[in-house]
Amino acid sequence: MEFYPEIVAFEGTPFALNRIMLIRLIVLTLLIVLFSLWTRKFQQANKTQNHVPGKFQLMGEISLNFVRKSIAHDQLGEKDGDRFLPLLTTIFFVTLGMNITGIIPGFNIAGTSVIGLPIVMAAAAYVTFIYAGVKKHGGHFFTSALFPAGVPKAFYVLVTPIEFLSTFILRPVTLALRLTMNMIAGHLLLVLCFSATQFFLFNTEGAFKLFGAGTFVFGFAFTLFEILVAFLQAYVFTLLTTVYIQLALSDEH
Repeated sequence: MEFYPEIVAFEGTPFALNRIMLIRLIVLTLLIVLFSLWTRKFQQANKTQNHVPGKFQLMGEISLNFVRKSIAHDQLGEKDGDRFLPLLTTIFFVTLGMNITGIIPGFNIAGTSVIGLPIVMAAAAYVTFIYAGVKKHGGHFFTSALFPAGVPKAFYVLVTPIEFLSTFILRPVTLALRLTMNMIAGHLLLVLCFSATQFFLFNTEGAFKLFGAGTFVFGFAFTLFEILVAFLQAYVFTLLTTVYIQLALSDEH
């Protein structure tokens, strides 16, 4: 499966779309619809006494509370956690939705397997943690990050470039690359297994067809594993974003 498929709509215009772009648009549309329905259910529940939540509403509450309590509140506390919750919720569900398309028949590739989208989300995380630090500490945020307290002044020649690289360059770069590389690796494994299955079942004879059954089993196992990876990568991306915000807000700055 190509990571840069041919244009499928609006070719020759600034709005040209390939299959990966269409997948991203479909996922975003589904997420908007999903959150709109959840919001409507929550509003109805607030207006109705003795309301018993249905399965759909319960799923929404569990999903949103996972991000709110297990990530935002756990790292930032209730006040700051709720302040940055819209961004963290968006990052988590967009990443999860884009990741999971890699194992959906007809899509067969993650929307995050091309680095453009991970870069956009990493940039959002980057701007947010810098904003959080400057908002709370002003210009002292940069000086404390580049010139850590307790370090002999002579060592700042070595320490300051390292701190600049690790804090302001590597954080967004590693966020984007980690997500992209994991989704590319998973995609390639699935393509390899199922391509081998097709080859052994339809292009070989005799006992060699048994290898097709084996590669199919491996492909199915990797598909289940990719579901776990899709969730874990969404969790890790959101968690690291939260940790960077927490470090920017810490009183050490």
